[in-house]
This record gives sequence, structure tokens and C-alpha cells, in this order.
Amino acid sequence: MKVLLFGASGMVGSGVLRECLLAPDVERVVSVGRSALPLNNPRLVQSIRPNFATNTSAITDDDLRDMDACFFCLGVSVAGLSEEEYAALTFSLTMAVAERLVSLSPQATFVYVSGAGADSSERGSSMWARVRGKTENALLRLPFKRVHVLRPAVIQPLNNAVSKTDSYRAFYKILRPLLTVGRKLFPSQVLSTEVIGQTMLQIARHGAPVSVLKSAEIYEVSLKDGKNSLLR
Repeated sequence: MKVLLFGASGMVGSGVLRECLLAPDVERVVSVGRSALPLNNPRLVQSIRPNFATNTSAITDDDLRDMDACFFCLGVSVAGLSEEEYAALTFSLTMAVAERLVSLSPQATFVYVSGAGADSSERGSSMWARVRGKTENALLRLPFKRVHVLRPAVIQPLNNAVSKTDSYRAFYKILRPLLTVGRKLFPSQVLSTEVIGQTMLQIARHGAPVSVLKSAEIYEVSLKDGKNSLLR
């Protein structure tokens, strides 16, 4: 399986990358990012495109061609952004990539990391939720082999995965013990970066019963490979 990954330097994306490189059926991971990752692996191809967020033409056709799956883990904090700015970095960027990808790899499975509370109606009062919902809806209309949306709520970073947002890093550091306990007691509600990565891989292999997966569905799909446990 050939996987295209966006957002590998972020908390979720780095966890997804780790699971991809551990999976024996993943032949190659192409990571598109603005800077190099501090990681060497024979199955990892780093496509460094410093300006791709504002100029998606910097992403070459070779980056997108013949992929079996795309795991789209890019995300920005809404804090301090106008709706236009947030939409440019969320809706416009995602769709520009996805629309090119579907023309070059229509057989691919596209998995998009959204968030709990995304607004599929696109009419709610929450700006970020409307934009996320609009992005989800547009992706689900594209003619990929499969499109699935993940809407996790609480995620615990494992294996040195770190958020790029200062406030989130502080949050995870302070609440790490509580998150660990919560994940053991309520594993279908408090997910981990491992679970997210395992779920994406299972969706790429076999699909999922629903197009939009909330926390409980994400956890259930992750169990299908037999790796996940309450201790992870």
C-alpha cells in the first residue's frame, strides 16, 4: 500500500506516520510538508514543499500519482483567524489537494481528520464548525474509491507526538495522567494517536461502515487489526 500523508509534523499526523511505518503492508509513505522531518526510514519519502499551503501547484503530480490512500491530518487553530483566513487554510487548501489527487489517484481512499462538533448543515453559529462541515461535505462528493471523515474529540498523544500549538501542549502536559486514566476507563471516548493511525489504516484496507466516524466508531474500527488494547 502506498500512502500519501499531509500533516506529519503535527500531533495527529506524527502518530499516523508512526503507525504507517510499523504496518507491514505499507510499502511507501509520501509525506508532503513545509520542512524536513527528523526521521529516516527507507519506506518514507519526504516531499518538502515550503509554500504548498499558499501555492498548491508546488505539489507535483509525482507526489500524488498512484496512491492507495491519502491521510489528511493538516489542521490549524481557529484562534485569531477570520472566517476567510480559516476557510483558506481549511477548506480551500484541502479541496485543492483532494481535487488534484482524485484526478491522478481515483482508486485511493481519502481519510480526513476533522473534529467533534463539525457542522454538516454549514449553517450553525460556530464559524470553525461551519467551515469544517463544508469541507467534509465537499470531500464526500469527490469520486475517490472511498472517502471517510474522522471526528475525534479527546485525543491523547503517545510515543512523543506533540501538538504544534503552545496552549494545546500545555493542556496535554498538565492533563496527561487524567487522559491516561480516561483512556483506560473510556477507551471509545478518549482516543490516542495510535488509535487514530490504526483506524486510518483499517479504513484504507477495508473501508468503514459509515462515512463520518465519531469517537466510538473510530475506536471500533481500530480494534479490527487486533493490535489495540486498553493499555495503549
